[in-house]
Amino acid sequence: MTVRVTWVQPEDLIGHELRQAAQDGRDAGAVEQRWYAAGGHAAPARAGASDPPAPRRLRALAEELLDELASLDVPSAADEPTDLPSIRAACPRWPAPPGRPVSLDSDRLHAAWLGRAAGCLLGKPVEKLPLEGIRALARATGNWPLRTWFTARGLPADLAAAHPWNRRSAPTSLAENIDGMPEDDDLNYPLLTVLLLQRHGHGFSTADLARLWLDELPAGRVFTAERVAYRNLLDGVEPPDTAVRRNPFREWIGAQIRADVHGWTHPGDPGAAAGQAHRDAVLTHTANGVYGAMFTAAALAEAAGGETDVHGCLAAGLRVVPPRSRYAHAVRLGIEAGRSEADFETVVDRLHDTYASTHHWVHVLPNAALLAAALTRANGDFSRSVCLAVSGGWDTDSNGATAGSLAGLLAGRAPALPDRWTAPLKNRLATSVAGIGSIGFDTLTELTYQEVSRP
Repeated sequence: MTVRVTWVQPEDLIGHELRQAAQDGRDAGAVEQRWYAAGGHAAPARAGASDPPAPRRLRALAEELLDELASLDVPSAADEPTDLPSIRAACPRWPAPPGRPVSLDSDRLHAAWLGRAAGCLLGKPVEKLPLEGIRALARATGNWPLRTWFTARGLPADLAAAHPWNRRSAPTSLAENIDGMPEDDDLNYPLLTVLLLQRHGHGFSTADLARLWLDELPAGRVFTAERVAYRNLLDGVEPPDTAVRRNPFREWIGAQIRADVHGWTHPGDPGAAAGQAHRDAVLTHTANGVYGAMFTAAALAEAAGGETDVHGCLAAGLRVVPPRSRYAHAVRLGIEAGRSEADFETVVDRLHDTYASTHHWVHVLPNAALLAAALTRANGDFSRSVCLAVSGGWDTDSNGATAGSLAGLLAGRAPALPDRWTAPLKNRLATSVAGIGSIGFDTLTELTYQEVSRP
């Protein structure tokens, strides 16, 4: 019996690295020719490993080529730095600290936790499905435009076979199956951030985060860039090199889904939230992957301040992202499309036309564009925010979670969120973080509130 570990096998990583090289402008033609001439394959389209497995004889060559690709010049690096001083220098409108103390009501935090959970749960059963599958499943059950949980009730058998639900999530995330919030990495990470702040405060280092992961986070519950970084830690690689050693996923969405608590705990201070998110993100990501975390943290910090709308939050997020970066372009594209197109399906089609053929469905750029479009179009309405974000495809649970977090903060208190989203959560989150198992959202709110940065 062969144990195949997804997201870390060199013969599967090389195709993703070749695609990343094309995106950031590296001249990888010679490497690509050697790989395919030797019988190598392209990156797996949706899964974490090739099927059937690539020949083991290719592993040594893949390792050699991954290192060779890492040595190539990156033309985009000047506009897309990773270190914080260079990022700040590239951002002429970096947010200043608030001129007066900004308070945060714990009710607002409670709404953010519930909103993040509900948005994530909505997207779980259709994660990894193509856009046409999501639309077909929802239409067949009278749920299009998307307005509530997905269901298998009344779904024609041929359609269910053509577009099978996410096999891990369907038993816990379809309307007929929901019984509390099931375990998910999109909720594990904010819980871990609360533990990080409890143990090390807001001055934590990236090494502190790495040790926390090794102590409390099962290796099997991390994916893509996080799994590569975890492996690098076990190999003795120190952060931030953990983010770059044979890590073709370093500009994917993983750091963005870890950013919420950094924003929640800095109400009205987007710059400080972004700086804290940066220390978290560089364990696993570089450049645009890091910007995703900083943008999200800044937007949520602005929302936590309670004095602006969703459009002001998106603007605050853009102020901590280098304006010439691909991430900034993606967000601006999403905002423009969300404002200008006649209907949201057209918005989504436009974004898929732009990104689907060149970027993996977990890459941060297409998801950032979609998230910005959905939030812009929803104009702060909670239900529309999560439904539009999930209905656009790609990383459905992550986009739903971030949209729900921001819209929950803007709603201001948990009772302002529609009961159909919060009641099924039953104030219960399952988690694989060590020693917890299950925890209530009211308890999470109190623990998070204790870590809010106070001027």
